[in-house]
Amino acid sequence: MSSPVSERHGMSPAIVVLLLTLLLGIQPVTTDLYLPGLPTLQRELGASMAATQLTLSALIICFGAAQLILGPLSDRFGRRPVLLAGLAVYTLASVAAALAPNVELLVAWRALQGAGMAAGVTCARSIVRDLFAPHEGARVMSKALSGLGLIAMASPVAGGIVVQWLNWHAALLVLALFGAATLALVAWRYEETVPRRDPRATQWAVLAANWRAVLAHPSFRAWTLLSGFAYGALFFLLAGTSFVYIGVLGTSKVGYGLIMLAQSSAYFAGTFWCRRLLARHGLRGAVARGALFTLAGGVAMAALALAGVHAVWAVMLPSILFCIGHGVHQPCGQAGAVGPFPEKAGTAASLSGFWMTAMAFMVGLFLGRSSGASLYPMTLGFAALALAQCVVAWTLVRWHGEPQAAPREAQASPA
Repeated sequence: MSSPVSERHGMSPAIVVLLLTLLLGIQPVTTDLYLPGLPTLQRELGASMAATQLTLSALIICFGAAQLILGPLSDRFGRRPVLLAGLAVYTLASVAAALAPNVELLVAWRALQGAGMAAGVTCARSIVRDLFAPHEGARVMSKALSGLGLIAMASPVAGGIVVQWLNWHAALLVLALFGAATLALVAWRYEETVPRRDPRATQWAVLAANWRAVLAHPSFRAWTLLSGFAYGALFFLLAGTSFVYIGVLGTSKVGYGLIMLAQSSAYFAGTFWCRRLLARHGLRGAVARGALFTLAGGVAMAALALAGVHAVWAVMLPSILFCIGHGVHQPCGQAGAVGPFPEKAGTAASLSGFWMTAMAFMVGLFLGRSSGASLYPMTLGFAALALAQCVVAWTLVRWHGEPQAAPREAQASPA
């Protein structure tokens, strides 16, 4: 097990958890806080449903693509310079997005926002592996994700209030304030954690060899598939429910924010349950038990929709069950994916993150083309990915999920 943080760096364990919370929390605050404003945004900018969804999908795909670059860059130069540059870009892009006069410019600035956001999330996952062995890393990650759960709980409610009383522009300005505060904390308190900089990490031949080594590891594939399907299912809830609850079921913007608060509260509870499961059953045992809630949520969502029960509770309750399981799967999946690669955690984190965001992008495209005055695309798509997640949890993670270190030759970059 890794030595205590305080013995290796000037950062206390509390500061490490706070930094991880903000760096990981930048993702849900960026997606969730402006969700209540999507219908208003669409109307005021005269945008189509597909163009409106693109403000979220462009953010997600640029978030995923940037990770492929920023992960290796953080292995080469360290986490700190990548964090400072990425968070500065994020903050400036947030201000520009708030001032966008049309949906085309809004999509462009949201894309740049996603690239800046990638620095925070990729480096946060890498920092966990820099400091902790996989099992301990999952425990620390679950603490940080409990904090993320609080951010996720507050974001849609705050977004609903801001949009209701001000406008969607103000909601995007809140993101700029969050980015600036996180940037200030990183500049003030974060000390470099990368164990050893790799000056060749961004050379194409070395990068390709590192990608092959990471992708070839069965433990990485198992945990990454789990995280990807989990995030894809979650993205159905993020990108689809504002139109289902507000547009189809007639919920108010503030009411929608309260529903999202309930889902985030379930996720928050799941992260606490995760730590208890890890202590008793380990990584694989925790995931197997969390999948029971994932299965219940997916099956209930599909069954109620197909039975014609089109009511708020019929969407909300299955979502809450899923979010409890998600609170177990995300910390385990993110820690497990980088676990075998202490020498190139940034590269492993970037590949795992890219798969997660690729899933989200595909979900966004699907919803943009199929959603309308129906809740079937969101409910049935969510159920399909929840079931795929359970299959991975009970097969690949069970068989290959113990994140042993990669062989020595796979860790070293080729000359």
